[in-house]
Amino acid sequence: MDLMQTLNWRYATKKMDPAKAVPQDKVERILEAARLAPTSSGLQPFEIVVVTNRELRARIQPVAWNQSQVVDCSHLLVFAAWDNYTSERINMMFDLTNQQRGANEGWEQYRQRLLAMYVPRSTEENFQHAARQAYIALGIAMVAAAAEQVDCTPMEGFDAHALDQLLGLPAKGLRSVLLLPLGYRDAAGDWLVNLKKVRRPREQFVTEMK
Repeated sequence: MDLMQTLNWRYATKKMDPAKAVPQDKVERILEAARLAPTSSGLQPFEIVVVTNRELRARIQPVAWNQSQVVDCSHLLVFAAWDNYTSERINMMFDLTNQQRGANEGWEQYRQRLLAMYVPRSTEENFQHAARQAYIALGIAMVAAAAEQVDCTPMEGFDAHALDQLLGLPAKGLRSVLLLPLGYRDAAGDWLVNLKKVRRPREQFVTEMK
């Protein structure tokens, strides 16, 4: 399928078939697409936790509004953002870039500007900025999943604090932002699968200023 066909094929799958597992090579390509996502200043301020353990997913389901995809999927991706921008984290990414590209004066000046801007800000402001970067990667992961003919469902409906505790995220300086179950649709049990995709028409969505 071409890109437009792929985007029309995908939908927020409501019922997944627990008997069908996504092949690991497909999962790896979806994760790699998310890893390659653009982020502000290239800081990549989030991580992805992949939960395949069925017992753990069963414990997650109650804090995710009992959504069935959490347990019926084969891989549950948890997008977890940095809880704060720190000088250590910013320097880590700049040092990594220097290792691969070589240092230059302009880049070092930019490092100092970011340190002066981000580090003094409130923890919550920094977390919200990091969380928005995770949304970019989520979108790319969803397109990658569709390209692999893998179903997924983006989820904000969960108790983030409870999930963080279940996954031990605070110890890693992370806070959960989004869930993305990967699996295959149960067409016989999914009320949404055959419904027409509904989006506003272009003329109500795009404004051109010439």
